[in-house]
Amino acid sequence: MKVFRDLQDPDIQPQCILTFGVFDGLHLGHQSIVNKVVQRGRDERRPSTVVTFDPHPRAVLHPEGAPQFLQTFEQRARGLQALGINQIVVLEFTTALSELSAERFLLDIIFGKLDAREVYVGRGSTFGHGRQGHFDLIDQIARRLERVAAEVPEARLRGRRISSSMVRRVISGGRMGIARRMLGRPYEIEGRVVVGRRLGKSKLNYATANVKPEGFVIPATGVYVTATSVDGKWRRSVTNVGHRPTLGGDPDVTIETHIVDFDRELYGERIQVRFLQRLRGEVKFESMDALREQIGKDYRRTLRYFDSSFVRRCLEFT
Repeated sequence: MKVFRDLQDPDIQPQCILTFGVFDGLHLGHQSIVNKVVQRGRDERRPSTVVTFDPHPRAVLHPEGAPQFLQTFEQRARGLQALGINQIVVLEFTTALSELSAERFLLDIIFGKLDAREVYVGRGSTFGHGRQGHFDLIDQIARRLERVAAEVPEARLRGRRISSSMVRRVISGGRMGIARRMLGRPYEIEGRVVVGRRLGKSKLNYATANVKPEGFVIPATGVYVTATSVDGKWRRSVTNVGHRPTLGGDPDVTIETHIVDFDRELYGERIQVRFLQRLRGEVKFESMDALREQIGKDYRRTLRYFDSSFVRRCLEFT
């Protein structure tokens, strides 16, 4: 798969089968659209293509209300590659691009520079200046140019349409099982390990990596069964998200991960943490002994979670 950030790049393959959008989180709704594009590309022997935007449009148009993201661009690209997309065309989202009318966006870029033969979008998609473009406009122009355009049925869970905003709400509420079903995979954050207060090993008997994610949706405060990727390998872990009230409290939320059977310093390294199940909410304990006792219980529950051969197989543990 190739990623292009310049529409003038001569290596871009036109006459493609494509979809366009932000695809924030690449949830099941997004995946159904991408799968359709990939299958049609194979059927027609044309390059399957995703046209996306970076940064997120709301970060440019309404920075004060820009959403926390569900994936970095690199994570999104890896996900699209895994689904079988041949090429990604990244449009830098600027104020000038936001002022391009929906019709000009289609004529100049989608059916113009990229010369799309077939275009697939999700039901209810909007685009162009003021989000005035709808599927009817895509279909109208496609018919005029003797191309194909179609809407892909929306993905639903428990009767409700899956959307990026819904996934954010579910994660913020700590409902990681529901989030996993919406995403088709465990929710994953990525960040650099920073120096914390160094209390894990000295006072609590469990060394932790203090992860500093930048811009991700943070799960509700509490303790989670997690999987942490270090040195290219997913390892069992348990993660605390919160303000550490028993230890005096922190103004900002911290994410501390204890990796089972692992004792190497990770300061400065980037790691990935997958949230699998919430064990409990954040509690202020009456004493350090009570906190240590509860941490021991959390640790043992985590080990029992991973005792399942099904869980280990799904998470690719060895």
